[in-house]
Amino acid sequence: MAKAKVAIVTDSTSCLTPEIIEKYNIHVIPLLVNWDEQSLKDGIDITADQFYSRLSTSSSMPATSQPSAGEFVELYEKVAETAETIVSIHISSELSGTYQSASQAKDMVDIPIELVDSRTAATPLGMMVIEAAKAVEAGGDVAAAGAAAKALMGNSGIFFVVDTLEFLHRGGRIGGAKRLIGSILNIKPILTVADGKVDNYASARTKKKAMKEMVDMVTDKLSGKQPKYIGVIHSSAPDEATKLSALMGDQFGSAEVIEADLTPVIGTHVGPGCVGLAFAL
Repeated sequence: MAKAKVAIVTDSTSCLTPEIIEKYNIHVIPLLVNWDEQSLKDGIDITADQFYSRLSTSSSMPATSQPSAGEFVELYEKVAETAETIVSIHISSELSGTYQSASQAKDMVDIPIELVDSRTAATPLGMMVIEAAKAVEAGGDVAAAGAAAKALMGNSGIFFVVDTLEFLHRGGRIGGAKRLIGSILNIKPILTVADGKVDNYASARTKKKAMKEMVDMVTDKLSGKQPKYIGVIHSSAPDEATKLSALMGDQFGSAEVIEADLTPVIGTHVGPGCVGLAFAL
């Protein structure tokens, strides 16, 4: 049996649905949730539903870690059995050591690998992976697939509303001052990923207002443009996500709408009740 020209590898923070993973034959390496002396593979040893259910009753807090270079080597060697080259697209190197592990592994295997630091996470990362997969499907080589993923970098964005800044603070993604001010004023921040890092974009006094402002911001950014993708992501907030998907689907009819759960690794940092809206042109 002939080998495929190009295989696509990403990590679990891409929040791709099982249907998309199967459709494009995408290889996903899980990050790890470390909780009560257990090291759980994201989405494999613990699902999103299991994670948020446990989080609501647990007296201890989980932490996260990236896959090791050795785990990447193992995956790359397995993929090399059925593919000639690999495009490996991962969560921002500013947010995780996953890209560094992949970079180390790249030098330890014989198969040519195009490594992409997405400078983002969650659905925008997933959109880059899908674009690469579509390029391969259209007959593109490893360079074309990598270029297709990178083309979305400057043409995509993500905004998300969190119920509390506590989880981002514990994970070291924001400082104590922002957490304290947000808690005292009961502000619902609207966050984004900019320059590879989580950053504050705006805020509102209630979650309902924050959600409306998030939709308005994305709509304004897309004014006069037709997005390829709209992404709706959530952490244990399916009703809000479904309403948001319907709203954005009506507004941008030809866009591919992707609705997905935030994986346990991302949930560790944003907490339950997070709802996000992403787009790519």
